[in-house]
Amino acid sequence: MQRFHCHCGQELFFENVQCVQCERTVGFAPARLAMEALDGDGTTYTLARAPEAGAWRLCANYDARGVCNWLVPADEEARYCASCRLDRTIPDLGVPGNIALWARTEAAKRRLIYTLLALGLPFAQDDPRADPPLAFDILAETPGSHVRTGHDEGLITLALAEADEAARNRIREQFGETYRTLLGHLRHEAGHYYFATLVDGTRWHAPFRAHFGDESADYAAALARHYAAGAPAEWTAHHVSAYASAHPHEDWAETWAHYLHIRDTLETARAYGLSVADADELPETRDRDFARIVAAWMPVTVAVNALNRSMGQPDMYPFVLPAPAIAKLQFVHEVVRAGV
Repeated sequence: MQRFHCHCGQELFFENVQCVQCERTVGFAPARLAMEALDGDGTTYTLARAPEAGAWRLCANYDARGVCNWLVPADEEARYCASCRLDRTIPDLGVPGNIALWARTEAAKRRLIYTLLALGLPFAQDDPRADPPLAFDILAETPGSHVRTGHDEGLITLALAEADEAARNRIREQFGETYRTLLGHLRHEAGHYYFATLVDGTRWHAPFRAHFGDESADYAAALARHYAAGAPAEWTAHHVSAYASAHPHEDWAETWAHYLHIRDTLETARAYGLSVADADELPETRDRDFARIVAAWMPVTVAVNALNRSMGQPDMYPFVLPAPAIAKLQFVHEVVRAGV
């Protein structure tokens, strides 16, 4: 995540809806990848720093529900922003508590979409490379029903309960996970989407199998074995997480998620001028040489994990990256660079 500032100079954060200094309404313009201060009449706006950039409207979920802070060009017919328009299904907002949980889910989804936009990856209906385009079902469980988070042919299904921190922590402890977040789920499921979009049937398919294994192996049987017996003892020597050892598809999705973790966190650290070890400046995450990115990532995680412990919090990044996992991350890096 880059660093944002209002037209008046006040720092803005990705979730802000108003500048605390000049009190302007602010919003994120996806086409510009920037938080923008707005001047307008409450219906249409211009950008305070670039009035020549045309007229803008608030996303319908910004205007009516206070759930989104993204903007839509006023000359577009769409009522919803580039992130909200991907929703195929949202939970029943008449149920007490659902709006708050949905808002948390949408905030995490906007971070995912920000990264996809920043990387130039295909996902939108109007992008011919996105076949199929990405879509989301955000579903709340009802009596007698169970929602399983997953991906199927471009559709990511996410259980609304994952936005409930207490419920998510219970599941994390039940499965012995060191890390479980809304954003992590979304990045993981996006990995499944981008295997189908960028790898399957392309020149990357054979090298994918060299790194991750044959994804045609029985998926249901592999997951049944994983949940019955757990990860093999040697998983730490080959994978980014225990779940990655379950099947090549999960290895790819977990590695993809970690790649996005690394890129976004390093971009944020660089934006704030963080320096570690003997480096004067963190590398650009667009750097062709992934070894430089990993070399910076290791000391950043050590430092931030130590800061978290000083506050009595769990480690931000409770993982160790063995050489085979780094090679897989390098492969993802190459696929992403080629895909844009």
